[in-house]
Amino acid sequence: MELPALKLPQIQLPFDIPVLAHPPVDHFVIAIPILVLIIELINLVAKKRAIGTISFVLLIIGMVAAIAAYLTGTVDGKEAFDALTQAGQDELKEHKLLGTYLMLASAVVVIFKMLSAMIQRGIMKALFLLVLVVFVAGILKQGKDGGELVYKYGANVERVADLDSELFDAKEELDEANEALEGLKEKMKSATQEATQKVEAAKAAAVEAVDEAVKKGAEVMDSVKEGAAEAVDAVKEKAAEMTQETPAPEIEKVTSPAPQPVHVETH
Repeated sequence: MELPALKLPQIQLPFDIPVLAHPPVDHFVIAIPILVLIIELINLVAKKRAIGTISFVLLIIGMVAAIAAYLTGTVDGKEAFDALTQAGQDELKEHKLLGTYLMLASAVVVIFKMLSAMIQRGIMKALFLLVLVVFVAGILKQGKDGGELVYKYGANVERVADLDSELFDAKEELDEANEALEGLKEKMKSATQEATQKVEAAKAAAVEAVDEAVKKGAEVMDSVKEGAAEAVDAVKEKAAEMTQETPAPEIEKVTSPAPQPVHVETH
């Protein structure tokens, strides 16, 4: 069950409370109510006024110790808060809230003790013992939570604080390295885009140059073809003119003499 939020006004003391004064004060806050409960149970049988007086004095001392525990816990809590994890900070807030209620409850226990002493009735005595038992149960839970803050979350442990500080520095360096890496990535991305643009521009220029060269080559070929055609036509015209100007030679008929008979003399 979560307790309702409760915030008390800050108390300005004429002196400074040293750090780490909370743990020794807590021992009194835990031990005194338990001792009072034992004394009250004994006094149920003994029924001695002196025992009741001792119990009342111890409760007054316990109330003062509870106030001191609240004040010292506030100082130690502020010192430890930043070094704790999120879970540890939440645990510390709950610990402080329960401590505030227990400090106020210590005064309630004293009031019930006074009422039980003034009203000599069994029901008032039983009611006081019930309030005292609940108070002791709350004190024991608070002690358990405080132990978890120290041993589980490292609250106000010097070595843990040093490690947290080193871890914080490492995280800062890691963040700086990540920022530098992101900057390098952006530069590489920009350089890649610029190189890609240059390559695309070079490709476009090369394609344009090839197209221009092909176009010029086609024009030259067309020009050569036209020139060759004109030259052929000129040669043909020239040959035709020469053929018309030069008459064909006349062919004279040559008559060969008739062959003479050959006489062969025989002896």
